[in-house]
Amino acid sequence: MSDTSPDKRLVKEATAGTFAKREKFLHFALPDLDGTELEEIKAVLDSGWITTGTKARAFELEFAQVVNARYAVAVNSCTAALHLALEAIGLQRGDEVITTPFTFAATAEVIRYFDARPVFVDVEERSLNINPSLIESAMTPRTRAILPVHVAGLPADMDPIHEIARAHALPVIEDAAHAFPAQYKGRMIGGLSGITCFSFYATKTITTAEGGMICTDNEEWAERCRIMSLHGISKDAWKRYDAGGSWNYEITAPGYKYNMTDIAAAMGLAQLRKASRMMSRRQAIAARFTEGFSSLPELEVPYDRGDCQHPWHLYMIRLNFERLTIDRNRFIEELKARNIGASVHFIPLHCHPYYRETFGYDPDDFPVAYREYLREVSLPVYSKMTDRDADDVIAAVTDIVETHRR
Repeated sequence: MSDTSPDKRLVKEATAGTFAKREKFLHFALPDLDGTELEEIKAVLDSGWITTGTKARAFELEFAQVVNARYAVAVNSCTAALHLALEAIGLQRGDEVITTPFTFAATAEVIRYFDARPVFVDVEERSLNINPSLIESAMTPRTRAILPVHVAGLPADMDPIHEIARAHALPVIEDAAHAFPAQYKGRMIGGLSGITCFSFYATKTITTAEGGMICTDNEEWAERCRIMSLHGISKDAWKRYDAGGSWNYEITAPGYKYNMTDIAAAMGLAQLRKASRMMSRRQAIAARFTEGFSSLPELEVPYDRGDCQHPWHLYMIRLNFERLTIDRNRFIEELKARNIGASVHFIPLHCHPYYRETFGYDPDDFPVAYREYLREVSLPVYSKMTDRDADDVIAAVTDIVETHRR
């Protein structure tokens, strides 16, 4: 593409000359919804069956096919998915699970549900994903699983993680809340490990408003997750009010209330069918950002592996403070003043009061996670954004940098 192409010309115009604040606030994240979700939801409402049923099953089957997993179990959140996954592998009180502190609350809190211990391992500087070279040194005789997180959607380095897991006969449970539809070395995230857990929260790459999915090739684990997602009631409990169902049921274990409704699943089906288009749009925006910021030494753009498909749930820049006269809080305030939404991902878990007080952590116990968190800013990147929206983000960030560079 030549320098005079429309895309490059728009970026140059947006970043040159006097800054013009956009009139309308650009939200940090918005779902990409159209009439297809309403059509699918209307069909559910018209059927009279609105809770877990045939739509949830259809969503499971289609999702499993996309990620190349044998089984998928739809639930009401990724937190529920992670909880059920750990229950399925038999996690017990006093056990340990190796994971990363650079993640959202759910990743570690589900381990604490069992009175087990999350054992944190520091992250790689470039990817912000768990550092495989540090995993074995964190293992003890109580280690029962490895739980990597694909931060921003970029897959963690799974080959060495799987090698370590095989050597120690440990299951790998992937927190893929950000990582649909991601690929690692040509293989879909969802079909690589023992269990993979996805999120369909309102801000995610596809959404059911609230929801999640458990994917596995292990029939025993899949069946256990399915049963425990609905009170531990025996197979096909959702059918007991259907014409083909039975009033009689058996409680096989004290389960949970984690099932996905057909209303949510209907929305998920519509979203799933346009997931590729939405990802392509996010990839285009991310590429536009990276080009627009490439000449600014005050910023570090996100790392992207060449052997992975990055779905760009988040676009995470990092600030080089030695080149700026303002801190991160001021940077985000300046974005807001220019009508650009932003966020921070993530406050490392070991810095939160609960983990500090329970396990005695200091921020510097995981120095890479803490240092990189302090300079991270997440910019809007979602498929409903227009080229003009993206250019406004580039212009605002560039204006802040030029105003406050050393």
